[in-house]
Amino acid sequence: MKTITCENYEVIIGKNSIKSFNYTCYSKIAVLVDENTKRNCLAKFLQEVNFSKNYFVIEISEGEQNKTIKTCIYIWDKLVEYEFDKNSLLINLGGGLISDIGGYCATNFKRGIDFINIPTTLLAMVDASIGGKLAVNYKNLKNQIGLFKNPIKVLINCCFLKTLSRQQVNSGYAEVIKHTLISNKDAWKNLKQNDLNNMNWETVIYNSISIKNNIVLQDPYENNLRKILNFGHTYGHAIESYYLEKNNPILHGEAVMMGMILEADISKLTQEDKIDIKKYILSNFELPYFPNKKKLAKYLKFDKKNKNKKVNFSLLKEIGKCEFDVLIKTNEL
Repeated sequence: MKTITCENYEVIIGKNSIKSFNYTCYSKIAVLVDENTKRNCLAKFLQEVNFSKNYFVIEISEGEQNKTIKTCIYIWDKLVEYEFDKNSLLINLGGGLISDIGGYCATNFKRGIDFINIPTTLLAMVDASIGGKLAVNYKNLKNQIGLFKNPIKVLINCCFLKTLSRQQVNSGYAEVIKHTLISNKDAWKNLKQNDLNNMNWETVIYNSISIKNNIVLQDPYENNLRKILNFGHTYGHAIESYYLEKNNPILHGEAVMMGMILEADISKLTQEDKIDIKKYILSNFELPYFPNKKKLAKYLKFDKKNKNKKVNFSLLKEIGKCEFDVLIKTNEL
């Protein structure tokens, strides 16, 4: 197994990671799943842990459109129904939605109960379950209500990647691309040679988490440097909100890939590098319809990072170097 030491918790990567955690010290345990992870991942997880006491399964509906306060209330109602106390544990078994909403609910229930993340998607493994940012959507706007709280452990078993469609794997790979673009020019050259059909996923995940963790350790609460992790996400979140309002949500990573293309275009990159990023993404990944910038402007103005009615971007100065707090008026985009 491989271990990454984060701010006040560890990420354990390996086939025995789930078995490595001590579940016996909790009075009650609930496993949060959606219909996909209940069907594809729950049985595998339960084989690994062999709970010696009763546990509860809380199932919510999949999809970004369900990452809402309404779903939180449903989870809290279940925790009350099951008489959970402060010494209880919530296990988030799933993708980014599960780790986001599960962590948010656990942190607010009785002013905080422990939670662990067991990510089952590539996106959650390399990004969503790491770093302590928790949020839910509000009025079809992405991540409007949230807070910072770390899990007590993140346990990663790559066996769950076998349950994913190619579209889901591609979505997660968007964050691998982002981590590379903001941190290492040579790694970007190497990444473009990768064969997605023949990957050492443990190594890819370890390297990608390490990049993010190194940034988060320097700036846990996103006051300065951590903002560079938002590259591709300002336009990306606007694109997600655009599709949410149409009741046709797309995958987070698909929106981020489109966001990286749009944000690379307004970065200080050479024209050659801008074309390189766009060509790599469009030639290797199938993406939904690109909304034009005018259609996205109304969503950009609600981005949580904005200052003084200006949109706050993190943009590439060059491949491997990113700047933050780049303020641009919407009519200048």
